[in-house]
Amino acid sequence: ALSPPGSPPARRQPRGVTLIVAQRPRKPASTPAMAAAQEPRSGLFSAGDFRTYNPKQLNGEDRLSMLTDDILLSILGRVSSRTAARTSVLSTRWKHLPWLLPELSIDVKDFLSAPCADPMEENDMEQAMKSLAKATRSLLDKQRRESTISSLHLKLYLFNAFLCEVGPLIGDAIDSGLLKDLDLSVLDETEPLDHSEEEMQQRAQDIDAFFTAYPSVLHCLTKLSLKNVGFDKLDMHHVLFDCCKQLKHLSLHHCDTGSYSLFKIDAPDSKLCVLEIGMCRFLRIDLVCLPKLEKLVCDTWVSRCAPLTFGFVPSLGELELSCGEQNGFKLSELLHGVTGIHTLTLDFQGETLWLQPEVEELRTAFSKLRKLFVCGIFVEFDILWTTALLVAAPSIEMLHIEVWEHTCDVGEARPASYHDRRNPRWEMHLDSSSENRLLKELEFAGFKSLEQQFTFIRYMLEQSPNLQKIVLRDEEQCDDCDALKVPRPSRFPRKEDEQEMVVKRIRDGMFSPEIIFYEHMTYLTTSTMNNLQVTLSSLEITNEARR
Repeated sequence: ALSPPGSPPARRQPRGVTLIVAQRPRKPASTPAMAAAQEPRSGLFSAGDFRTYNPKQLNGEDRLSMLTDDILLSILGRVSSRTAARTSVLSTRWKHLPWLLPELSIDVKDFLSAPCADPMEENDMEQAMKSLAKATRSLLDKQRRESTISSLHLKLYLFNAFLCEVGPLIGDAIDSGLLKDLDLSVLDETEPLDHSEEEMQQRAQDIDAFFTAYPSVLHCLTKLSLKNVGFDKLDMHHVLFDCCKQLKHLSLHHCDTGSYSLFKIDAPDSKLCVLEIGMCRFLRIDLVCLPKLEKLVCDTWVSRCAPLTFGFVPSLGELELSCGEQNGFKLSELLHGVTGIHTLTLDFQGETLWLQPEVEELRTAFSKLRKLFVCGIFVEFDILWTTALLVAAPSIEMLHIEVWEHTCDVGEARPASYHDRRNPRWEMHLDSSSENRLLKELEFAGFKSLEQQFTFIRYMLEQSPNLQKIVLRDEEQCDDCDALKVPRPSRFPRKEDEQEMVVKRIRDGMFSPEIIFYEHMTYLTTSTMNNLQVTLSSLEITNEARR
């Protein structure tokens, strides 16, 4: 078991049982440098960056500055470019480092004043874009740059006045060979349903105008993320596939060519490897030809039938399908012609299952399946039906099951437009031939010690003679549930005696794979903030170093 520092020794656990309890981490002691880093600023550099510090507080040697450039660059690479640029004013040792970073990440949200209004005001976004343009100009300054930029991750808002500033900077960096790859995300803080068709179409025209004005951008655009863009009056295929010839990753959220439209992707020369489609109102997407496509994510479609068809996609190995309200369809029909899937995710978002029962028909599509994730199964539903999918996938090695229980979508909190949930009815006739001899790991998220969950896990033990590990996870936190402030006692076995009881019920004389209990953290800082705090906590700035 993992125990926080200073805690008494845990009692001896049963053999083969691991208890992982994620505790609330201690917040690091505040330092002047940390306070300066976390304080909101109006631009890339501000007067606050040049404040004076009490020498008594900063006594000692600047230990981090003794490290080599490559190690310091590795540290700076873990924080935002804005934070990295600020470190250049901390000491002369760090002064040149931001312009040596091989990868830059410039996110407009890093320049928003805090606290932000909700909903966010246009003036705040404009001011943030103004600061982003200033930061981009500084970090792409060829006179200060000592090496090329392998990749620029740029997240911005769609304001033409500032795009006219940022566009030439990026174009010049590309033309001069300073920038190799561009990852561009066009953000929008407006909810999809709050956008009119005219506004979505205008966003498409603005993006097309940006690409037309700065064609160099298209030459190194390897990743593109768009939100709330309507291509009704433009050729969406031409803009995204014919023009963006280097594109490897495309993410579309609430983007389409009008409600209930068909969209065909026929791009034999495309380098696209990852395609993510979320809340797009296509009636159907026909993937006629995408030879390099390796991963496809389709989230929340409007079609009442299968949302996809596949043509020539020989590299496709990972598929994610996620939707709530949806009529049933046969998965085998959607996967017709696809035989290379090794990782499949099916997410029902806590609603009625949209898969029609079938087993034999799936064998061809599941012939190479190694990992299966079945998520969003409503807590009151039976789980044994998922074993039918395993019968069609004899090579499966890892199975992940996630149970859905949210107070934000039950009772009065449940939207009136949602239909009643219906328990799945799958008739299965399983025998010894349905054993999963290659299954090594079973992961169960949202475990609550319910009888049907014990029944499922014990059945999996019986059918999986080579199972090595069972991971039982607590449910993840939900902001919408927390906002309701409704007490909801956890049913996850947190106490040692509760976990011992669970282990006993699962094993009960059967062979014993390792059983791991994993409780989610209730408080998390992002990895970026963690690295920033470690860096700035260790950095003792002396007056001599500042000079």
